[in-house]
This record gives sequence, C-alpha cells and structure tokens, in this order.
Amino acid sequence: MKLSVIIVNYNVRAYLEQCLRTVFTALEGIEGDVFVVDNQSTDGSVEMVREKFPQVKLIANADNVGFSRANNQAIRASNADYVVLLNPDTVVGEDVFRKVIAFLDGHPKAGGLGVKMIDGTGHFLPESKRGLPTPAVAFYKIIGLTRLFPHSRIFGRYHLGHMPENGTARIEILSGACMFLRKKTLDEVGLLDESFFMYGEDIDLSYRITLGGYENWYFPRRASSTTRARAPRRAA
Repeated sequence: MKLSVIIVNYNVRAYLEQCLRTVFTALEGIEGDVFVVDNQSTDGSVEMVREKFPQVKLIANADNVGFSRANNQAIRASNADYVVLLNPDTVVGEDVFRKVIAFLDGHPKAGGLGVKMIDGTGHFLPESKRGLPTPAVAFYKIIGLTRLFPHSRIFGRYHLGHMPENGTARIEILSGACMFLRKKTLDEVGLLDESFFMYGEDIDLSYRITLGGYENWYFPRRASSTTRARAPRRAA
C-alpha cells in the first residue's frame, strides 16, 4: 500500500462529502485507501459515508476523542508507506497525491511534507509553510511586527514570509490541515501526542520529526485548500 488518506470528521457532513469525492479522484491509479474517523457527529456524517462511500474504512467513535487520538487510530490501522492527514473542509487537486508520492520516494530523508494551500477565493494560505514558533517568533507575531514586515527573515519567520510561495524548500513546521507523513518516520519518532485534544499537535510532531533526523518540506503543488471562513480549502 502506498498511501492512506486519513480524515477526522466532526459535524461537517457537506464538506466531508465534497472532500471524499476529490480524494477518490486523486487516488485513481494509486494503491491507497481512505480512513474516516468520526468523532461522534450528530449531523448524519456516518450514515452518509456508509451510504455513498462504502469503500471508506470508517471508524465511528462513540465519543469525541479529539484530533490527535482520532488520527492515531487510523495511522495504527494503516499499512501504507505514507499517510496524509487531511481536514474534511479540504478539496484535493487531481494530481497532488501522485506528485507528492514521487517527491517523497525521491527524498528518503523527508519525514513530513506540506503543500501549497489556497482558500475558497484562490488566496494563498500562509500557514502552508511555517517556522518554529520560538518565544521570539511568537512575540513578533503577537505585537504585530510579523504583519508589518511579512517578508522579513527576522520578523516574518512565523509563516516563513521570506520564502517564495511557489518554491520547494525545507521548512520547520507542517500544517495539520494537510500533512503528508512517512510511516517509517512515525514508527521512529512516535505518533501525534494525544495530550493535545486539538491544535498544537502539528507543531509538536513537526519538531519531533526534525529531532529524529528527518526533514520537513514545503512542496508547492496545490493539493488542498481550506479557508477559516469554512469555504472549502484547496490543496493545490
């Protein structure tokens, strides 16, 4: 198995259906499978998956176990070379999986990879590439220097604003909205820390990937895009 797509869902049935349609299109010709881990949705998400996507490996939790634990459930069940953690409000470009797999196959030290994400209006999402939020980096963001000098190597490190959005490069932090991971790397550095119920787990895992001697990469092939306004993101 080459790729497992893992989607954690909670009460976003319409987005999930759209996401799954693009995922299966992108998986055509690839040896892969799809997991949906539902965290006790009450909007009919589970029933929709069972009816419209019977090929999905569905894990329907009786409780909301959080983002990290839900993803880990599917990662443990996967036997693929790579997994991608994908938010349900994301749509995937048709060739993204093929291009990412080819890149990862050619870069054995790449433990994690993020793609160029755009929102529903076509605007680049800066969280596609991030630097480690050290105290200084976080301070510059909090006081507004990051916003004033977004392309500065010093003040713009939170979103690595000095790096071109269309250039492939090593980065420090991946976004949990669309995060490709080498299974071998996870076996060595560990899965998502389940003490994080939601938010921050992507920073922790990204940091542990680098501590384990692997690299995180930004690969600007639009593979998924999401918007905070809940219009679907697009992974370009």
